[in-house]
Amino acid sequence: MTVIKASCPTCGEVELTANDVALMVCKHSPLSYYAFTCPSCTDEVRKPADDHVISLLMSGGVRARTWDVPAEVLEPKVGAVLTYDDLLDFVLQLQQVDDLTAYAVGRTVS
Repeated sequence: MTVIKASCPTCGEVELTANDVALMVCKHSPLSYYAFTCPSCTDEVRKPADDHVISLLMSGGVRARTWDVPAEVLEPKVGAVLTYDDLLDFVLQLQQVDDLTAYAVGRTVS
């Protein structure tokens, strides 16, 4: 069985088998990664996987699972970043809409 050497940020170098490693290959390649549970400290470790790392892991018997990032994630973002206050204001506005709807259909508002 092939031994795969990886590094845990807490424990340093660890030895794994192909079954210990999850390889997630994204169609948007910068988001590909591999993950494993450290056999020493049991922390989950996740690291980026470029084409070279993907090739090495697959040659060691690790099965790759492919996934695709939703298109919305890659869209350019414009405008100011939402704050917690913006979110709270939005929730309060939703409550007001619910109150108006309840009033319109004849229910009492709590």
